[in-house]
Amino acid sequence: MPATYGFLSTYPPTQCGLATFNAALATHLGNGSSSGVVRLLAKDSVSGGIELDRAAPRTVHTWHTDTAGGWRAAADVLNRYDVAVIQHEYGIYPGDAGAEVLPLLGALTVPSIVVLHTVLSSPDPLQRDVLERIAATADAVVTMTDTARQRLTAGYAVDPRKISVIPHGAASRGTGPRVDHDRPNLLSWGLLGPGKGIEWALRALALLGDVEPAPVYTVAGRTHPKVLEHFGDEYRNSLKELAGSLGVTEQVRWEDAYLEEDELSRLIRSADVVVLPYDSTEQVTSGVLIEAVGAGIPVVATEFPHAVELLADGPGLLVPHQDPEAMASAIRHVLAEPHLSVGLTGLAGGPTLRWPAVAARYQALASRLLTTRTPLATPVPA
Repeated sequence: MPATYGFLSTYPPTQCGLATFNAALATHLGNGSSSGVVRLLAKDSVSGGIELDRAAPRTVHTWHTDTAGGWRAAADVLNRYDVAVIQHEYGIYPGDAGAEVLPLLGALTVPSIVVLHTVLSSPDPLQRDVLERIAATADAVVTMTDTARQRLTAGYAVDPRKISVIPHGAASRGTGPRVDHDRPNLLSWGLLGPGKGIEWALRALALLGDVEPAPVYTVAGRTHPKVLEHFGDEYRNSLKELAGSLGVTEQVRWEDAYLEEDELSRLIRSADVVVLPYDSTEQVTSGVLIEAVGAGIPVVATEFPHAVELLADGPGLLVPHQDPEAMASAIRHVLAEPHLSVGLTGLAGGPTLRWPAVAARYQALASRLLTTRTPLATPVPA
């Protein structure tokens, strides 16, 4: 009988990359209704002002992270399954540096796989301690890039034998015709907030006055809920003001919405270039990058770690951070060389990045753990 999986993560209708990732993995790995999701839900998880405490597909339990000791019930539910798959990001668990995931891991009697979405190159002492204890307690740790694996082995006290590199999955965006348009389409998407670097893309757009017809730049995605809570739409408004001062207001389209899969697929297929102008030099995983490459759209990205690793063999160009002149030059080059759109098969091992193949690798890892691990008779005390 196939193994069953209990997933721990944020989860739709919460709107964040982690929730989207977990939903896709649960869909392809979860064996229909035989597996379930324990959803992390913060009090401030809102969408359009609506509390997201309602039923979602596969959700079997909600860990309200503002409730003390919520990890106990979450661990009890995960222990009903053969394997627990736990998404890790510092900001989603309660406690300093998300430390409340540690007693949950200690209470599991089933094999656990922890998927690391962030591996910091310069963590503070508490962040380092929490991640090292997670890796010590979990049966397996997954990074999505070799860069993250190297950071983990070089900068943390972690048993390298526990680490597997399994890439972020790419959805199938279909093989339908590209959307016809009479102007080049540039696209950035994802939750909006400081650090996304959209200001540099706007400055690059202003330098493309020699391109005929003039490109259109779509910025799609809602403001990140935590940014909206603390700062309102200050960042988005500052970008609109910048576009006005640069004289490109009429070339920028703002889609302030969290797009459903069909809408996102249409938008991606309409793009000539996906622009990832991120400020971060830490980002070892980018779902947007994987989705763009998977859809066969050329990418112009700053030199964040995942882009450096993925685009070495793929369709796209890297540019320095906060360098609009280099970004404009790269966009101009891509628009002049449409053959760069070679799709996912342009990557080394490209088809293995589709979600079904990625899920199969998780399944193989889980099977290995179930074969080699001796289950605990009782939960480990917290």
